[in-house]
Amino acid sequence: MTTYVVLLPGDESTWAAATEEERAAMYAKHGEFARLLAERGHTVTGGAELTHSSTAKVVRRTDSGVAVTDGPYAETVEQLTGYYVVDSDDLDDLLEVCGVLADGEGVVEVRSTVVHAEEPA
Repeated sequence: MTTYVVLLPGDESTWAAATEEERAAMYAKHGEFARLLAERGHTVTGGAELTHSSTAKVVRRTDSGVAVTDGPYAETVEQLTGYYVVDSDDLDDLLEVCGVLADGEGVVEVRSTVVHAEEPA
């Protein structure tokens, strides 16, 4: 079993301007994603919708200590808006299910987590 993180980048201004109907449609898409994952044997072990990137704090180590600034870290149009943590034995099928969230102009990034030698596989 491998653990993957499904990263959900997006344009936060689009979400902020969305109507209630558009937001409901997006949440329904996430419901369909969760249903398909369970149906196909993938296990969601964590995840969350993230607050707006303007609420982020960026921490840096400096010669004089720790410097904290208001975020986000990256100056881009797209920010990380949420994530899922999924255990799966079938990456190809997981990627297929992720297509539910990536339809239209959406993008989903899937990355496996690192397993260190001392950790059980």
